Amino acid sequence: MKNFRLSTKLLMGAAIACSVALTITSCSDGDNIEPTPPPTESTTTAEEDAFAASFAANNNASFDVGTLTATSLIPTNVPSAGAMPPNDGFYSQVNYKGAFGATDWTKGWTYISGDVRTFDNTKPTKTVTDANINGTVNFSADTIYILDGFVFVDNGETLNIAAGTVIKGKSGAGTSATALVVARGGTLNANGSSTSPIVMTYEADNGTAQAANVRGQWGGLIILGNASLNSNPGSTQIEGIPSTEPRGLYGGSNDADNSGSIRYVSIRHGGTDIGAANEINGLTLGGVGNGTTIEYIEVVANKDDGVEWFGGTVNTKYLITAYCGDDSYDYDEGFRGKGQFWLTVQASDSDRGGEHDGGTDPETAMPYATPVIYNATYIGNGVSRALTFRDNAGGEYHNSIFYDFAKGVDIEDLANGEDSYSRFSNSNLTLEGNVFTNIGAGTDPYDLFTVTTP
Repeated sequence: MKNFRLSTKLLMGAAIACSVALTITSCSDGDNIEPTPPPTESTTTAEEDAFAASFAANNNASFDVGTLTATSLIPTNVPSAGAMPPNDGFYSQVNYKGAFGATDWTKGWTYISGDVRTFDNTKPTKTVTDANINGTVNFSADTIYILDGFVFVDNGETLNIAAGTVIKGKSGAGTSATALVVARGGTLNANGSSTSPIVMTYEADNGTAQAANVRGQWGGLIILGNASLNSNPGSTQIEGIPSTEPRGLYGGSNDADNSGSIRYVSIRHGGTDIGAANEINGLTLGGVGNGTTIEYIEVVANKDDGVEWFGGTVNTKYLITAYCGDDSYDYDEGFRGKGQFWLTVQASDSDRGGEHDGGTDPETAMPYATPVIYNATYIGNGVSRALTFRDNAGGEYHNSIFYDFAKGVDIEDLANGEDSYSRFSNSNLTLEGNVFTNIGAGTDPYDLFTVTTP
């Protein structure tokens, strides 16, 4: 990584009226002094200078917001207001920075707030296999549902889940893993409430408060749609589902595709392995279209990423990832959705706050990955990085807070061809109005905004 400050130091002293031969002597007889070192110059590249210059030019700042934790999310030192987001019907019209204004919207329905860590485990149970989802199926809050294996909501089918319902996944790995999968053309309506969320957890969760480091106990929630990707040939097998399962394909040509409505859902303790180093994300979104509603979602203690997008255009609000084993938010394959009010609280072993990739096959394919995110609060663990843009990824963060990371933001700059630095140069990658607090690398723009050359 190249990251050198531009500095030129010229050392000047009083004129020395002494002759200089092989050694330097002072004007005093016989007194030898050390030679004065030559002036030193260290320079940065034009790419580094431009990226660092954008820090201040786009109103980013190092600022102490106070102490942020899972239960103390509203800054005690309030940053100056930012610009309003586009008034396009999706973004809430607020100009504060971070995911929280005066109200903590995690209260009352989440694990991280401490309000809903337990549930009534005495209700009757019902085991659900893939064969049990036919036509329209309703899950009610008076029953605990035990998923056994990959349970698909197939094309033309609908699964309705009532507020307050608890769904558990059986343990297992590989082809014996358990996950709830909405296939292309399927519909999931999982609408909890701010006082009665839907909880998705693992079978052995007995309704008592489970530890935040319990991971990989079942799969997770996977939603697959017909929105466009930038990979060839335009549809892909989702990671986390065996390649032998044809219903694991996602991607198409309908960016307005509607996979249903998912609100006030807490997804806990997932991320089981289906193969070597291949775990299921807490919430996986493959080619999901912007006709789908996704808001007030919490992913807790997932073994892999919290939320990952593979292409698509779905818009999301009020997302939480907490204590996950890999990245908090990850996108790839030309994801182009909008986001607002995203929160992460990292565990001690979590990786990046955001791992942002552009394409896979090929990396330079269009449409570019250019999601636009407002009002994020990313709370790191003191050793991870806030954001990485690579593989030709673009994207935008506005009015966000990045707190307690070892490193700030880096973008990939390849020796040849298109890359994430190209997206920055062409205004497809923008960081504006953001606040950085407790970043171990330092407070200087060259410390916080860096360029990586593989």
